[in-house]
Amino acid sequence: MAFFLGIDGGGTGCRAAMADADGRIIGQGRGGPANINTDVEGAAVNILAATAEALEGTGADPRDLIATLGLAGGTMAAATERLAGLLPFARMQIVNDAVTAARGALGAGDGILAAIGTGSVFAVQRGGDLRQVGGRGFLMGDEGSGAVLGRSLLSLAIRAEDGFAPMTPLLQQVLEEFGGIEGIIRFGNSAAPADFARLAPRIVTGDDPAARQVFDAAVAEVRHILTVLQGDAPLPVVFLGGLGPAYAARLTQWPQRPALGSGVDGALLMARQMAGAA
Repeated sequence: MAFFLGIDGGGTGCRAAMADADGRIIGQGRGGPANINTDVEGAAVNILAATAEALEGTGADPRDLIATLGLAGGTMAAATERLAGLLPFARMQIVNDAVTAARGALGAGDGILAAIGTGSVFAVQRGGDLRQVGGRGFLMGDEGSGAVLGRSLLSLAIRAEDGFAPMTPLLQQVLEEFGGIEGIIRFGNSAAPADFARLAPRIVTGDDPAARQVFDAAVAEVRHILTVLQGDAPLPVVFLGGLGPAYAARLTQWPQRPALGSGVDGALLMARQMAGAA
């Protein structure tokens, strides 16, 4: 019997679902971060842990699975090749998590996906043609993401301490928590995107002037991206990710709709399509 595996992985964690030949989900699992742009080996460990949990009690062997993995960093050819060598699946395709998220969220319909969490990525689908943009990592992209928000706040705290920006209660609090400018620099030298993203809730829900400044700038950037993706014909926008609702509340000029399914659903659909089962 054929078994299919769908993986949805990002900077915060990964989820796995296993389905039988009829598309019935028979197992699910969770694991740690699976961003292959920053840590291929760690992602492999977490993907295998989530897969093992999904396989519990099914009697299936991971070497028999037909898998689609939608992962942060899935556009990086060297990273996907390294990851494929660490996984035991019979057949697999590795794509960016925006592709599987869009397939799950939009189905066959036209629309735009804005997936914004620890990282961010966007996709637009017209007439069945899906195009992904963004998702370049928080050093070079990931506009509006939790990691970028956190990094921006820390940068602003340093500027305020140097006298180049107004000091606010939130910035003073952050400086004290991190041990001043030197502490922030030490943190930044080794912090992962998820570490920066832990500051995001204080930014998107706070009324501190610094929080508003950082979030307003991020909203403007995301607005620009969605405006470009809209083109000449208005498309509905699906906001996903931990920060998706915060942006959806601010970007109301386009119609919005809920996701039809999740990134795991999209990955499973693509795995079954790869085998000709869907």
